[in-house]
Amino acid sequence: MEFPWDILKFRNIDGIPDLVLAIAQDADTGEVLMIAFTNREGIKRSLETGNVHYFSTSRKKLWLKGETSGHFQRIREIYVDCDGDAILFKVEQVGAACHKGYRSCFYRKFQDNKINIVGKKISS
Repeated sequence: MEFPWDILKFRNIDGIPDLVLAIAQDADTGEVLMIAFTNREGIKRSLETGNVHYFSTSRKKLWLKGETSGHFQRIREIYVDCDGDAILFKVEQVGAACHKGYRSCFYRKFQDNKINIVGKKISS
């Protein structure tokens, strides 16, 4: 399968070239699980393996979501936004998406002028 690369607008982020925003969403519930960056190699490996690969801007390297935790994101569908500057992976999330052990990285909600933890921690 050849990905239509010309549809994506890769950008230089923090001095790292050719990155695109990647969003992971639960394919069944629609819950947004996390956002990160990926690049061409990450997309290629994601297509080859069926599991999402991201690019860490802090570690400056490609990584497979779940490679150390076992909390993989199995791809069900892939979408590209209208401007081509973001890719959406609809996934089957195995375990926690958040490195802090929550199902989603969006486990904190602003309400009543403060941040409240509303998500459930599912792993340590």
